[in-house]
Order: sequence, then C-alpha cells, then structure tokens
Amino acid sequence: MEELEGLFRSAAENAAGYRRSLAERPVGLPVDQEALAKAFGGPLPAGPTPPERVLTDLIAAAEPGLVASAGPRYFGFVVGGALPAATGADILAAGWDQVATNAVTSPAAIAAESAAGGWLKELLGIPREASAGFVTGCQAANTVGLAAARHQVLADAGWDVERRGLAGAPRIRVIAGAERHATIDRSLRLLGFGTDAVEAVPAGPDGAIDVGALREVLHAGAQGPTVVCLQAGNVNTGACDRLREACELVHRHGGWAHVDGAFGLWAAASPATRHLVDGLELADSWACDGHKWLNLPYDSAFAFCARPEAHAGAMSLAAAYLVGSGGVPVGADLTAESSRRARGFAVWAGLRELGRDGVAALVDRCCALARRFAGGLTAAGFEVANEVVLNQVLVRFGDDARTDRTVAAVQAEGTCWAGGTTWRGRRYMRISVSNATTTEADVDRSLAAITRLAS
Repeated sequence: MEELEGLFRSAAENAAGYRRSLAERPVGLPVDQEALAKAFGGPLPAGPTPPERVLTDLIAAAEPGLVASAGPRYFGFVVGGALPAATGADILAAGWDQVATNAVTSPAAIAAESAAGGWLKELLGIPREASAGFVTGCQAANTVGLAAARHQVLADAGWDVERRGLAGAPRIRVIAGAERHATIDRSLRLLGFGTDAVEAVPAGPDGAIDVGALREVLHAGAQGPTVVCLQAGNVNTGACDRLREACELVHRHGGWAHVDGAFGLWAAASPATRHLVDGLELADSWACDGHKWLNLPYDSAFAFCARPEAHAGAMSLAAAYLVGSGGVPVGADLTAESSRRARGFAVWAGLRELGRDGVAALVDRCCALARRFAGGLTAAGFEVANEVVLNQVLVRFGDDARTDRTVAAVQAEGTCWAGGTTWRGRRYMRISVSNATTTEADVDRSLAAITRLAS
C-alpha cells in the first residue's frame, strides 16, 4: 500500500502526457494488429509481477495501438473527448473503487448521480419529475427506455410482463423511423420483440421521420399497446424528428413515445438549436449519451423516464441480502447493471466544469465548426449532401469508389480521422464535430489534408 502513491502518480503522469500529445500526434495510422497481439500475448506468468513493471509493460504494449479519438481532429463516430475535470473525477472514481448499486454500497455515488441527474434534466428540458438512470451508452439507455415502455403499455392492457413474460401477452405494436439507429433494433432483440416487430415509417429527405406517414401507420394498425421510437439527431445528417407533432400524435393513439437522442438531444442545451428538438418534453422516455457531445469519459449515458414507476418496475431488483433495495429507486433500480461503477462522479464534475453557459457554448461551437467544414468542402468543389443543422457533415468526392479511396487515404495519413457511410444508396465521408478542444485551426488543417488527398 505504501507504493500506491508513486504507482498512481506514474499512471496519471503518463495519461496527462498522452493528452498533451493529442494536438500534434497522428490521429490514426495503420496498425500491425499481429504485433499488438504479440505484445499483449504470451503465457500468463506463474508468479506475481511488480505493479510498476506491469504498468510499464502495459504502456509499451498499448502505445502503438492507441487512436487519438480524444483529440481535436477526430471526427468519427460522434466521439467527444473527455473534459479535464471529468477525467480527474474518473481517476478518483477508480481509486475510490465504489460500488454504485444503491445508497448503502456508496452514499456518495448515489448523491452525485442524483445531483447530476437533476442538472441534466434542467439542461435538456426534460421534466423534473422524470427518473434518471446512469448507464454505459445509448444501447443500454434505449434498452432501459423500451423496457419501461414495454412495462407500461402491457400494464395498461392488464398484463404483468415482469412476472408473466411475453408468451401469451397482448401484441405490442413497435413503430420506428426507417432511419432509426441500429441500437434500437438490438434493444428490440434483447427485449424479446424481435426486429420483425418493427413497423417502419419512411423518412423525409433529411432523414427525419415523416410525421404524415407516421399518422397513416398509426391509423392503419389495430389499436392496442403501442410504442413509437423517435429520434433526435440522425446519425448521418443530424436531422431531428418533429418531436412535438410526433409525440402528440402518439399520445392521441394511446402510445408510448421514446426518443433516441444519443447526441442530438444536446441541441436542447443551446438557445440557438433548441428549436430543433421542440416538444421533447412531451415524450415518455429519452436516451442520451454523455461521452459524445458532453465530452465525458467512456462509458457514460443516461436513460430518462417520465414515469419513474414504470422505469423502476421494469428494471429494479430486490433480495433479502441486498441491504438498501426496495426503497426509493436509485442506482441499480434504474439500470440493467447491479454491480455498477460510480460513473456519476465524472458526470457531476464535467457539468460543474462547463456550467450551463459552457454546455451551450460547446454545442454552438461544434455546430459552427461543422458549418466551416461544409463551407470549405463545398468551396473545394465537393458535394455536401446535408443541410448542416447540428454537428454532422456528409461529403462525397465524385463516385462511390473515389469517395471510399479518399476516406481510406485520410484515415491512413493521420492529420484527421473521419469515417465512411452509406446515405440513400451512395457512399459519403461522415464528419462529426464533437470534441470540446477542436478549433478553427484544426478544421482548416483537416480541410487542407482532405482536399489534398481527394485530389
């Protein structure tokens, strides 16, 4: 135990040095996966290894395979960096090693989640009385939201799904936009609906759900338990569904409205973009990531529910040995994990570091930088496919083959990193501006590299 201080200091110093290098280091370069596997591989030692040696070996093995996804020129997969205070809090969380199951296992962890959950609801315009579960990502958040939906719509039909399961239960209509995120389908698989249950609603030109078509689908089907999945932030275009109209329509048909707002829900945090998610407060459940646009460490996301009793009814657990369970739903009562790491400390710290105005400024700056990207690419003669309403840019470099070659060349060259995608049957480069440290100079440097490589 006397060696812990030096060991932890060494780990923190290396992590800080890595972060300092992000501004200039190549974002992503070709990696020799076999060499990485060899560096990490070999037989498990028979005896113990000194902790300092273990860390030294880990750093040496991992360094060639690290991607600078926390840096200012990583524009793939809607990935943000991690704020300094949030990273420091995560280091503390690892050192404190708290189990955030409930207020008995870690009173501090649950208090941090409670405070941060209130701040999140205030920033996003979610009703104060909504419950907030701290989960790993929007896959988990969508699963929790749809589990709460399943609980409530079947309870309204007189069926206890937690006790009786789905066999013999009234059929639930599951309606979702054609441009929904893949995590919705996986959540439906995990919850026993199956992907064949989805009644897909066509999307408009921007990828947002066609509300007129949604109305027709709702009218055409039989009345009964209904769950509708809406979206804030199309993964390709950034477009948001018309949430006010859609939620009102769903509720007129007695349905549950779930909003997958992995990154787009953060539009609510800025006065300049709040109109894009007008009416979000009318939904019944929401999924939102913290490790994307809020720039918190991975893994951090949130499942909110306007009906806390449905949320807890779907997710809570109790056991005779589990002291602290069965009271006000907190911690593990609102997620699918019982033994939970105390991720709420980093959320609390990140929100404290930014404050309300800082979160709004982060959203506004990323949107402005995305528009700068689009303007520069258009001026260079390339096709930008989407109206840049948030932080997403779709650009095409001639035909599909040339576009894919450009994406591969950019990823291999290392100045920046962006991924490829298929949109309406054509290949594009997808640029997502989500990092709190990205500057205009980073965008201009990336534009120069992309233009040179595309030519």
